[in-house]
Order: sequence, then C-alpha cells, then structure tokens
Amino acid sequence: MKLEPGPGAAPHSGRGHGPEGAELHALRELLAARDSEVEHLNTELAETNKGVVVLYAELDEKAAQLREASELKSRFLSYMSHEFRTPLGSISSISRILLDELDGPLSDEQRRQVEFIRGSSAELIDMVNDLLDLARVEAGRIIVSPAWFEMLDLFAALRGMFKPIVQNAAVRLLFDEPQDLGTLYTDDKKISQILRNYISNALKFTQRGEVHVQARSIENGFVEFSVSDTGIGIAQEHLSALFKDYVQLDSPVQRKLRGSGLGLALSQRFAEILGGSVSASSVVGVGSTFYLRVPARLPGADPGLDATGAEAHGN
Repeated sequence: MKLEPGPGAAPHSGRGHGPEGAELHALRELLAARDSEVEHLNTELAETNKGVVVLYAELDEKAAQLREASELKSRFLSYMSHEFRTPLGSISSISRILLDELDGPLSDEQRRQVEFIRGSSAELIDMVNDLLDLARVEAGRIIVSPAWFEMLDLFAALRGMFKPIVQNAAVRLLFDEPQDLGTLYTDDKKISQILRNYISNALKFTQRGEVHVQARSIENGFVEFSVSDTGIGIAQEHLSALFKDYVQLDSPVQRKLRGSGLGLALSQRFAEILGGSVSASSVVGVGSTFYLRVPARLPGADPGLDATGAEAHGN
C-alpha cells in the first residue's frame, strides 16, 4: 500500500532548502577547501623534508671532509715537527760547542755570528714545539697529569729557568711570593708552560722596567696568575684577537721579533683543558697584563691525599 504525505507535509529533497541547508552547503565547501589546503601543505612538507634530508646528507659529507682535512693537517704538523727537531737540535748543540770554545777560541765577530745562529735555532725549536702541541691538541692527544704541588716550587722553577735568559739589565723579572695559596691539584707542567709563554712575551716586548709575576686566590675556588710588564702595550682593538691561532700584531718591535703566533692560542687551549680561562688587559706605551685563571682542584679529578698525605681539603 502506498502512503501519501499528509496535508501540510513538506516534500522530501536530498538537498536542504532554507537557512540550514545553505549553512550546511557552505560548511561542506569550507571543509573541501581546507582539505585541498591541507593536501597542498602536506605536499610542500614532503618536498621540504626531502630537501632537508639532502641538506643533512651534504652537511654530513662536508663534516666528514672537514674532519679528514683536520686530521691530515694535524698529522702533517706532527710529522713535520718531529722531523725538524733533530736537525735543529744538532744546530743548537754545535753552536753551543763553538760558544764554549771547545774547538778553539772565537773572534768577537765569530762569537756574534754563532750567537745569532744559536738564538735563531732556539726560536725555531720553540716554533716547532708549538706546532707539535697544536697538533696534539687538535687530535685530542693532550694528556692531563694532575698532581699536588706548591706554588712556591712552581715560582722557584720559573725563576731559575729565566735567570740566565734575562740579559737586559734595564728589565727586572720579579716573582711575588704566593700568600695563603696552599697546595694545588692540577697539571703544573701546563700551568708552567702558559706562564713561560707569558713571561717570554713580556720580556721580549719590554725594553726597560719590570716584568711582574703574581698569583692569588679568587672566588669559587680559583687561582689567578698574572704576568704584568712595562712594555710597549697593545691597542684595545687588538686584544680580542690575541689568543687566536697564528695571530701576530703589527708594530715595529713586533715585526722585529717574529714568532709562530701560536703561544697564546696554545695557552688558551691548555687553560680550557684545565677548566680555566685566559685574558689580557693593556695600555699602549704603559704595559700589559696577561691573566690565567684555573681551579685550584682540577674538575673531575680525584685529588685523594694532598702533598702531605692528609685528606684533601679546599683552600
């Protein structure tokens, strides 16, 4: 039996009419537009991801090439340094024999020339040692050997080392006796190497006056070493570049006294290895002060017993 719609019933339609049907139609179009936009964004995202993957692959390749280049450079510096040390050592030894007049007396001019040979070979040996240290640092082969030591012993060793080197009577090398520092637990050889570099530079660029070496306790368990001089000074704009590799400042005195430009860079590397830092301050024509700040106890190391055999304690 077929049912007829009753009186007043609206005819059935698949699409709505009136306000509700219009809103439903608009919503469907909006959703369709959003679906199209999402699909477009997904396509762009997929393409971007592909680009990122390619970029990462290129970066990995470049990083591998840089590592290989760095390893080759470090290997070259290491091999070259070892090869240079033997002939330089021979030159230094022979010049020493000549200056000691073991093969007969020298004239004043001959002595002056042999002194020049000895001095030049000593400078080359220092450069070679700097290059070798740089190669070791970059290859991660620097060994830290912490031990207990007294500041008085460190300063005494430095004083004895530089006593025969200070030949300029117009320059005094002064060491202040450390007060209340006690014993330190860190790598004294690396600290000594940094201070030797500071002192050598100070003596090199100081024509008259003094080079002053000090040490004191500062906050947070650190020790601050300083080497001050009354030398030519350094312009403020050059201070930030002092501790970079191969950097040499340009002045009449500095052009005359050339070096490898690695000493201060190595000092910074060694200080960082010991958990510390380096810095400098200077006034042109007045002098410079170079600083080394390191923890009194090497971070991450177990001091165990102090130099006296007692339990280790802070300063």
